[in-house]
Amino acid sequence: MFNFLISFIPRAVGQGIPLLYGSTGEIITEKSGNLNLGIPGVMYVGGIAGVIGAFFYEQSGNMNPFLGIMIPLLCSLLGSFLMGLLYCFLTVTLRANQNVTGLAMTTFGVGIGNFFGGSLIKISGADVPTIALSQTSIYFSKTLPFASKCGWFGQVFLSYGFLAYLAIVIALIASYILKHTRTGLHLRAVGEDSATADAAGINVTKYKYVTTCIGCMIAGLGGLYYVMDYACGVWSNDAFGDRGWLAIALVIFTIWRPNVSIFASILFGGLYILYLFIPTGMEHMEVKELYKMLPYIVTLVVLIVSSMRNKRENQPPASLGLSYFREAR
Repeated sequence: MFNFLISFIPRAVGQGIPLLYGSTGEIITEKSGNLNLGIPGVMYVGGIAGVIGAFFYEQSGNMNPFLGIMIPLLCSLLGSFLMGLLYCFLTVTLRANQNVTGLAMTTFGVGIGNFFGGSLIKISGADVPTIALSQTSIYFSKTLPFASKCGWFGQVFLSYGFLAYLAIVIALIASYILKHTRTGLHLRAVGEDSATADAAGINVTKYKYVTTCIGCMIAGLGGLYYVMDYACGVWSNDAFGDRGWLAIALVIFTIWRPNVSIFASILFGGLYILYLFIPTGMEHMEVKELYKMLPYIVTLVVLIVSSMRNKRENQPPASLGLSYFREAR
């Protein structure tokens, strides 16, 4: 059992880190009252933007470790920032329906990713429909130098790239800001009642724009982590699966708390790959498909329980999904 946990937990963490980035970004966004269902598309764009930057830098031939990390990182942040800016322009400025806009942005983001991914595959002339960025991946997946000397402790806690630890730090900082700072108080006020926050002198539009763009940038890092670390620098179209939707489900599961997302994302990551540890064979095929449903089933149970308890702190922001029109107050 102990050996099973040592091999299982690192894989669960690897699966959970993209979910942690996505859920943290979406929690920050939803606290402002914006319901961004375009997170899967944002993560996809964040991944392909980093791939584009890394691809052309590798083509230059002179690889520098610092630039090898910073170029894909900045490209990913820029791509996901533009997605957040587009979402805000449509929903905050033009007051378009947030549900429809989010779903459209998911389709748009996946299309953008597949288009540029397919274009890079043609440029590289690869025999298989993938892009391999092995040199850049080495920088992102490099573990702590003393991890291999710490036995099982190093394998479980120290055997990850820097983006994994950055995800935890960002979640903790986001949790602190939301709970213990004036900025977090203003943000929660905007999400609860935009008209009241506006009357109190809070710039509702600024808070919605800034937090949504920051949330998208954080979510975009989840896509970058998946490609450069978890997938070892290999990009293939439509490889993300349903991780973006799982990140949104994780927001409900954690009851809009970024610090809880740290442990919940690892749990979801473990549930997501649990079917891989079921014995193979035709008689187990149907059982494996049922195991893939576990993260969604757990989310539904939490949603039902939290609704029955009806505690205010367990409910989403009151104005979530509603566009604010100042002249209507």
